[in-house]
Amino acid sequence: MLTLLDLVAVIWFLSLWVGYTVVAKRKAKTLSCLSFELRRKRNDWMKQMLNRDNKMADVALISTLERNVSFFASSTLLILAGLLTALASSGSISEVLSYLTPWTAQNKETVQVKILFLAVIYVFAFFQFTWSLRQYGFGGVLIGAAPDGREMTSEEQALYANRTAKVIDQAGHSFNYGLRSIYFSLATLSWFLDPRLFMATSVLVLLIMKHREFHSKVLKALQEC
Repeated sequence: MLTLLDLVAVIWFLSLWVGYTVVAKRKAKTLSCLSFELRRKRNDWMKQMLNRDNKMADVALISTLERNVSFFASSTLLILAGLLTALASSGSISEVLSYLTPWTAQNKETVQVKILFLAVIYVFAFFQFTWSLRQYGFGGVLIGAAPDGREMTSEEQALYANRTAKVIDQAGHSFNYGLRSIYFSLATLSWFLDPRLFMATSVLVLLIMKHREFHSKVLKALQEC
């Protein structure tokens, strides 16, 4: 159903995705990037939280983050429903694609495989978003259970703040993995046109994410705060 070039394009795509995830995670531990700077800010946030009498503002911030993640989780389900519906019309889709790209073979089975591959990406994204939601909930519990910082030593404050910030930071990472899945799914759309275009757009998506993570203006603003 798939040509050798299609298989090469899929391996190239997965290599870029997994490779970038591993490299970015390692660099975030030593190199200033969005993940690195946000980890520091979350730690400072939790230190400030411990010394506040009223923690409603902190709970409200967690709720806002949860709503953002919930929006993407719900959108992912809608997209999955659309993809499963598209499977029933794979014959019509293959005819349209064959007309648009006559230089590539687009039969019904090939289109079905590509749609299913795209669906798997969104299933992965859905699991990441829902896990992020749960972790933000854990962070909200830790904020609600936080002791009065004025009755703690500086070491105790630093330890509790670091542990709470770590939970929230993990929620942020899961959300980031979900977003990354959506970005790469956009590159997968070009596979319906041509596998070589699929490989090229995969590189383009990776470069965009790298720029935002390591060289964006937002990062510079965070570094200056």
